[in-house]
This record gives sequence, structure tokens and C-alpha cells, in this order.
Amino acid sequence: MDEIRYGPPLKLYDLCINAAIVDSTPACILWSKDFRLLPSTTLLDFYERLFQERRLCVLTIEFKELDVFSRLLHVKGKRSFLLRCYQTILNHGSNISTTLVNTFTQYIKLQSRPDKILIDMGLRIGSFLCDGGWFVYSLIFLTLTATLILKLEESKEMLKNLLECYKLKIYAESLYCKFNTAKSTMKAAQDVVKKLEDLESVPNLAVLYSNFSAFYFLCSEYDESYKWAQKSVSLLTNDLPKRDVIEVLRQASKSCVVKREFLQSGLLIRQAMNLGEILHGKDQLPTFSNVLADYGFYLLYSDAMAESMQAYERALNYRLHIFERNNIYIALAHEDFAYVLYVTEYSSGRFKTAEEHAETSISMMEKLLPKDHLMLASAKRVKALILEEIALDERTDELKKGLLEAAEMLHIAALKLSRDNFGEKNVQTAKHYGNLGRLYQSMRQYDEAEKMHLRAIKIKEELLGPDDYEVGLSIGHLASLYNYHMKEYKEAETLYLRSIDINVKLFGTAYSGLEYDYRGLSHVYNKLSDHQKSIEYNRKMREWKNLREKVSTVKYKEPLLSPEEISTKFFAFARNGNKNFDKNDRYVSNSETDKNSQTISQKTMESLSDLTKNSQVKSGSE
Repeated sequence: MDEIRYGPPLKLYDLCINAAIVDSTPACILWSKDFRLLPSTTLLDFYERLFQERRLCVLTIEFKELDVFSRLLHVKGKRSFLLRCYQTILNHGSNISTTLVNTFTQYIKLQSRPDKILIDMGLRIGSFLCDGGWFVYSLIFLTLTATLILKLEESKEMLKNLLECYKLKIYAESLYCKFNTAKSTMKAAQDVVKKLEDLESVPNLAVLYSNFSAFYFLCSEYDESYKWAQKSVSLLTNDLPKRDVIEVLRQASKSCVVKREFLQSGLLIRQAMNLGEILHGKDQLPTFSNVLADYGFYLLYSDAMAESMQAYERALNYRLHIFERNNIYIALAHEDFAYVLYVTEYSSGRFKTAEEHAETSISMMEKLLPKDHLMLASAKRVKALILEEIALDERTDELKKGLLEAAEMLHIAALKLSRDNFGEKNVQTAKHYGNLGRLYQSMRQYDEAEKMHLRAIKIKEELLGPDDYEVGLSIGHLASLYNYHMKEYKEAETLYLRSIDINVKLFGTAYSGLEYDYRGLSHVYNKLSDHQKSIEYNRKMREWKNLREKVSTVKYKEPLLSPEEISTKFFAFARNGNKNFDKNDRYVSNSETDKNSQTISQKTMESLSDLTKNSQVKSGSE
């Protein structure tokens, strides 16, 4: 008996699609009717119904046809479905990516399609595969496409196609941590730009410069990242595609965060969220989870832990909906969520859920990535931080020792990956030294802890200067070691005072992290029997608490602005100094700013030192 269907009657179009699905049950009928002659939009609706009916074998056969799959990528508003369907086919063991690459290679070799069609095909599929996190195959398509373009006679059209290919390639190479290759591609892209300048035919370079910014951000070269971010924002125009605008805004926001330009960062990421929500509602932004993750990144630094956790959880759920399992973007989302849970539950000590997400992330990465891939460094470090906190609450000495040793192995592995990829003199390497220093404090290996902290400080000072927040963070950790464990009180005093000086300059007198410096100094002066200084810093603590009570809640909503309005406002902040605006973007004096500072919580700011390859922040660590 046929299933009874309740509800409004189906439209004629839907009835035809349903009939086609029933008709296509025997594979031979599918080919005889040749549904591929249908318009691309209708054909994609047909495939979507096949997917709903779980006719995966038929779908796999269809999607392996390069010409068919390329056609589907031209249909607007269906990219999310295509990503979901492609991942499902992969999850069922298909070698679809290899098949598509082989066919594309043959097309180029045999010149069986016009060059224009092959170039468009390579660019679209390369971009699609990057959106899905299938970076290896994305780069194969883009490399083949670049090779094809370079064989053509040089012209404006040829150079613009080559620049588009390089733009996509730089992004995929950077995300996949192929930094040496990405650097070469960036140089080639700049050479193409010069040629187009000579021809007076330069396209909008906002996204290209944004991808330059992403490269330097992932390499922890934050000054360069911020410089290219500023250039990309300056090129925003109202006629730029909305998705391009979002990509520029979210990357520039991250660059502003690491430069401690929080008002600029907040402006950009809120506008990216505003526009992203609109496009997501129209199914025109399959990468919306990236915007959510970057919003969570900003919120984590803006003393909005609960909102940050919601953003990261939403990003994770969205990626699970699209990819289901076995995808690098899911692994990265698990890592993000593990870390924000670690931060949120820091005071409660409930780390079980955070540990589960960290383990899921590592397990998935080990399955998807080559051995010792750099992405594993961040995930291993997050798990190590969680294990350390679990160990400190463990009452059984044997279990505590085992947990701390496991954390040590993870930190050492992360440090090795960083040194192998970036070398000794890199901010990421310095952060791993700092994390080991904290761990050795917990393991009561104080001499080793001191060595790690000193090494971290030396590298950071050389790269960032003496007054950077990163330096202040490491100085504070070393001060804590001297104060509470090694009884080097005069050395601790000097370091605490320097930490206070850095924090006040950067964040104002209401900065929440000052609590730890003030408490540390009070303990130091008690041990040195300097009662006058002890009273002084107890008074400063009370004054600080009064300031903290006046700190305003950060606002996250603002009207949707045009790209050009965003750019104008961004540079207005820069001209007037980011710290001299209140929560309503009103210019205020320095004294007012101190009173109304939208400061960042200590755990959040400690996490600023833990920016990683996928731009996640790690709190309570370096």
C-alpha cells in the first residue's frame, strides 16, 4: 500500500521530479532518459531529491562526471548542498576527487575542451574544494589551471585569470600550512599585478590583499598581516561581491585583534556577521561557519565568554550539518569548542566535555592529515592544557603524574612541529616554550620552568619589542614562578612592575589582568616585610575593583553599513586612536577612556598569546 501523504498538494514541478526519481531506480533507465539534458537548476533539484532518497550510488556516478559536476557549480544558492553531498559521497568510500582530477588532467592533455572552459572549470572546482577543506585536491586543480593559463599568449584576460588562480591558490596553501609554496605564489601574484598596472587593467585587489594578510597571520607575522588587512579594507567598494566583502572583513578583524585594535576588530566582525546572516539565510554563504568562528574569536577577547561559546558551538553544529564527519573543518571546530569550554569552565574544574572535543579533534586530524602536519600542533596544545588542569585537581599522585606526563608529551610534540615549520625565532615557537614553562611549574620542575619562560621572553622581545602584550604575558608567568615557587621576591617585584606598565599602556587602568599583578606584588611585599608597599597595592586593588564595576558591557549589534562606509569608519578609528572611542563609538578623552575601557578578561587576554594556525585563541596559556 502506498504511503499516505498529508499536507498541501505538491506542485507540478515537484511531482515531475518525484516521478523522475521513481523512474530512475534501474540505472539503465536513468541513462536512457538522459536527465543531463535538463537545465542545470532542474538537474540539481533532481540530484537533491536523489540525495534525500539516499540514492548515493547514482549520485556518485553523476558527480564523477567532470562536465556534469562543473555545471552544477554554476547554480547559485546550492553550494551548501553540494558540499554536503560531496562529503557524503566521500564518507561512503568513493574516490571522487581522484576521478575528477584524472579527468581534468586528460582534458588538458588532449585539449578536448576550449581553454576558456577548462580555466573556468579549474577555478570553480578548485574554489569549491577549498570551501570543503579538501585542500590537497583544491591545490591540484589550481596548479593545473595555472599551468594551463601560463601556456597562453599574454593578454589582459590571461593575466586576470592567472591572478584569480593565484588568489585562490594562496588562500588554500596558507590554510593547509604550505607556507613556502604560498610565499612563492604571492611573489608570482605581485608580478602579475605589476603587469596589469602597466596595462592599466588592474581588478579590485581587496581579496588578494586579504589573502596576503591571512598568510602572514598564520605565520604569526602580525605587523605584516595588519598592514595588508588595512590595504584590503581600503579597497572595499559597494559593487564588490558580498562574499568577497565578508572575507575581507573577517580576516581584517582577526588581524586587528592580534594588534589589540579592538574597536576596529569589533566594527569589522560585526559587519561581517550582519552581512553573513543575510547571505546565509539565502543559502549564498556556505562558509558562514568561518564567520561564526571568527566572531567567537573576537568575543573571547571582548570579555564575552558565554557569547563566544555560543558562536563557536553554532559554528561546530553548522559544520556537522554540512559535513557530518571526517572533515578538517569539523576537526578545527571541535578544537575551537574544546578551548572555549576550557576557558569557560576554568574556575569550575569541569573539563570532561572539553577533553572529549579535543580528543575528537586530534583523532580526526590524524585520520585526515599527513603525519606531523602543523595543524596538529594547536590541537595537541589544547588537549595538553586541559590535561594539566585535570591533573591539578587529581588527588591520586600516580594519576596526576600520568596526566602531567601526557601533557608534557603533547606540548613537546607541538613545540617540535612549530620549530620544524617556523624555526626557533617565531612567536608560535615562543608560545610553546611558555606553555612548557607553565607545565613544568605544575610538575614542580622549577629550574626547567625558568628556562622555558626566559627563552619565551627572549624570542618575543626580539620579534615584538619589549612592550608587547606577549612579552608582558611571559613576564607575568615568570614573576609568578619567582614569587610563589622559587622565593626570588626582588626579581618577582621587578617583573610584576614591568607587567603592570605594559598592561596599563595597552589596556588602561581598568584592565582585569592587573588583579594578578597587584595580588602578586602584595604577596611579594608581605614576604619582604615592606608593609608600606603592601598597603599601597592593597589600596590599588580596591581602586581597580571600583573601576571594574564601571566597565560597560560590550555591544554587538549595529546597523548594516555599506562596504565603503565600513572602510571610512575603520580608518577614522585608526586616525583617532582605537582606544579613544567609547562603546557607542563616541570619541572621548584619555581619562574617560580609562573609566569606560571595554577591557578584556585575564583568561581571554592570556589566550591572546595562543593564536594558532586556524586562528583559535587559547586561554590561560601562551
